[in-house]
Amino acid sequence: MLNTTAWNRLRYSLYAPIYDLVADRAFRRARKRALGAVDFQAGQRVLIVGAGTGLDLPYLPRDIELHGTDLSPAMVRRFKARAEHLGFDFTARAMDAEFLDYPEGYFDVVIMHLILAVMPNPKRGISEAYRVLAKDGQLCVMDKFQPDNRAAGWGRRALNTVSSAIATDITRQARPLLEGAGFVIERDEPVMMGQLFRALLAHKSGAAAG
Repeated sequence: MLNTTAWNRLRYSLYAPIYDLVADRAFRRARKRALGAVDFQAGQRVLIVGAGTGLDLPYLPRDIELHGTDLSPAMVRRFKARAEHLGFDFTARAMDAEFLDYPEGYFDVVIMHLILAVMPNPKRGISEAYRVLAKDGQLCVMDKFQPDNRAAGWGRRALNTVSSAIATDITRQARPLLEGAGFVIERDEPVMMGQLFRALLAHKSGAAAG
């Protein structure tokens, strides 16, 4: 299986110089729609997990305390340059999304765009997001997902052996991942390519919706 942390660090370091050419225009509308559902407030601590080159940044308010993490140091360098250019108060570090170096309940908002489908262990990653999110915090997810009401067929699973190694897993389901970690989904809507790409907004189980 090639979907490992070491392989992902290498391939995204290689992708970094051309990542914006591939991912910027294609996902602008989806990113904007997903982030538009978040109830941002001045002074909030906001974490972008798998921040990449910072393509979410144009759609975030400037009056937040921004933290960005990515597995690839090359991506982090580009994120820093974009965040500085846009005037954010920020920190950015290379970090494994499955082992976040932050205390419990530290963030008001956690953003996970286009990362759950590429992580070797997405259950671990979403559990880490739950851990570092405040009791009344918000989770914003945007990614490609297999429909929740049916498992991937044999053809999709066969194709996934290739796609997960070079790009992304195409068999993961959103609701089982989020709800299995303890999240309550407030919003779930398709944002791109029919039903393939979805944006979800969630909060912790037992916390009141905003």
